[in-house]
Amino acid sequence: MTRPAAQSAQQSAQQSAQQSAQQSAQQQTYHQAFKAQLYAQFARIGKALASPQRLALLDLLAQGERTVEALAREAGLPVASASQHLQALRQAQLVATRKAGLYVYYRLADDAVFALWQAVRTVGEQQLAEVDRLLALYQRQPEALEPLSRDELRARMASGEVIVLDVRPVEEYRQGHIAGARSLPVAELTARLAELPPGREIVAYCRGPYCLFSHEAVATLTAHGYRARRLIEGYPEWRVAGFPTHAGPPESSAPPGKVRHATA
Repeated sequence: MTRPAAQSAQQSAQQSAQQSAQQSAQQQTYHQAFKAQLYAQFARIGKALASPQRLALLDLLAQGERTVEALAREAGLPVASASQHLQALRQAQLVATRKAGLYVYYRLADDAVFALWQAVRTVGEQQLAEVDRLLALYQRQPEALEPLSRDELRARMASGEVIVLDVRPVEEYRQGHIAGARSLPVAELTARLAELPPGREIVAYCRGPYCLFSHEAVATLTAHGYRARRLIEGYPEWRVAGFPTHAGPPESSAPPGKVRHATA
């Protein structure tokens, strides 16, 4: 190869390398821009969750739809503050709404939102020692009997071995409950103990693993001589697992521990 030809080949190779480098840089810039925009959208979810008040509202909405006023009352928030938090959740598409007359009802957008809340809880329990300390502090009542898993409870209900108590507020029971469960809010439990037959094992459940209603119910029942234990999780976990549920007002005539009008 002559010297001019060699120089021409070298220049061509250099130009090709420069073009390749430019294309690679452009491609990398394109990829980074795409991911930056995509992750910015995902960050909207994280930003919406970055509030203890909003997590509390999601936990309440897992029980069923509520008005702003009802959510504010149950969460211990001013109505204006609850409304602002709900708007932030709505902007992130985590909750949906419907209007009925003068009232706006909020609900979780879908079951994926509850799954997200479950994932946050799981990571928190595994990674944050403070979560264990808080659970030990607030769920410190001694339990004579081990709590039941939902699979264990379903088997015991099928055999008619237990009475199941929903100790959440009645309005949450109406929204949806474990099929066959009785509504007996923890605030009314002591006054209504005579409704419960002695000698039967009782299982209490409430909103979820961090709800203290079931702990308080078991403590009250045990103090009055009943054999009682709690469900480890709550109604939302039971529902998303596809186990039988029912919606509607309490039916005093429903046989204890038996499934009635169940819907999967």
